[in-house]
Amino acid sequence: MKMTMTYTIKQPFEGVTVKQYLLNLGYSQSLIRQLRNTKNGITVEGEPVYTTHVLKTGEFLSVFICEDESSKNIVPTPMPIQIQYEDEHILVINKAAGVPIHPSQGNFDHTLANGMAYYFKEKNEAFIYRAINRLDRDTTGLLVLAKNPLSACILSDMVKKRELHRRYLAVVQGKLPLSGTIDAPIARVDGSTIERCVDRINGEEARTHYKRLYYDPVTGHSLAGLTLETGRTHQIRVHLKSMGHPLPGDFLYHPDYRYITRQALHSFRLDFLHPIKKEPLSFEAPLPEDMQFIGITSTEGLWDNDF
Repeated sequence: MKMTMTYTIKQPFEGVTVKQYLLNLGYSQSLIRQLRNTKNGITVEGEPVYTTHVLKTGEFLSVFICEDESSKNIVPTPMPIQIQYEDEHILVINKAAGVPIHPSQGNFDHTLANGMAYYFKEKNEAFIYRAINRLDRDTTGLLVLAKNPLSACILSDMVKKRELHRRYLAVVQGKLPLSGTIDAPIARVDGSTIERCVDRINGEEARTHYKRLYYDPVTGHSLAGLTLETGRTHQIRVHLKSMGHPLPGDFLYHPDYRYITRQALHSFRLDFLHPIKKEPLSFEAPLPEDMQFIGITSTEGLWDNDF
């Protein structure tokens, strides 16, 4: 991957250094260090400069980003991947159930990382795997991958600032109240490496907003729309269980497999500004077939955009 970004210095940035200017654009300290060690990584008017160079109005600053090697130790594996959007900076993926995000002990070749490695190998392109938001193995739906280090550091900062807006759909047991907020700290269960619970003494703050979108009296389950103020591990699953409405098919918190064989949770919508172009982007992934057992196939018209 080779990419050149060119900036025309405007009057408000007269007198700032190259480093200050790049930090203001969202470049990370580590990326700036990488550029210092890249031949012609940073140039002004075509001439290499140090990051201490003081910029003048009207100057052209160019940044050359080059990655010739792909992520190491990721085995390229062919698998179906649903790409919702792709340009030179980002990918938006609709992840299937049963697909982990990263390789781990005992699963080295059947993850999204392996599938993306194969995708770019077939295109004869180097690709460093950078997943910006995470989903559990059995949670379906939308996530963002960065295709270069600049989009990666800008998107990561957006996640920290909660500027990447995510909406989830979940099927839950019982008739969920119409709407509300669950404000309950979450901690690791003693003696477990993965299980979490509500713990009002030792837990970290966690808030989940929910809205009942549909109730199916036949199966006795509700379709919930959810947004998060925090991003704790298993937050939705733990919070819904704590109020008596667990997700069916959840092997950890509610192993009821009568209707579905994985937790009924779906990353339904993503809204964010493009990290480079600064254009608003919005993506939706339809309700998966295995979550349609409650008798609904489409969420169109059910979710108020103001929620």
